[in-house]
Amino acid sequence: MTTQAPIQCPFCRRISGGEAVHRSPGGLVVAMLDAYPLSSGHTLVMPCRHEPDLLGLTHEESAELWSFAIELCRQITADSAADALTVAVNAGTAAGQTVPHVHLHIVPRHAGDVPDPRGGVRWVLPDHAAYWENE
Repeated sequence: MTTQAPIQCPFCRRISGGEAVHRSPGGLVVAMLDAYPLSSGHTLVMPCRHEPDLLGLTHEESAELWSFAIELCRQITADSAADALTVAVNAGTAAGQTVPHVHLHIVPRHAGDVPDPRGGVRWVLPDHAAYWENE
């Protein structure tokens, strides 16, 4: 279990700097606005403890992360008048994780924000995304 955050972790710096907008009731998880938002209200949810690997979270951290994320999804949807949400985790470098601190993205979505939203997360592997075209 990772216990000490490397000083270079941007999320640990933001947490220790007081940038967390929300703190979970159990205190294990925080949420903050994404520094490079995909849409207004794009929020990151992460454990307070530095942990690079999603599978390295304790049971308590994992449960709190997901339950808190659901609460935030409801709040973000109401606050942003979103029509939908994209909720995603890039778990590992090969999956596109660029900050080595577990984090979940909540991205408010609005009808018409992209020409065709079908497939959603499937587009991370474009050659396999439009499965409906092969039917």
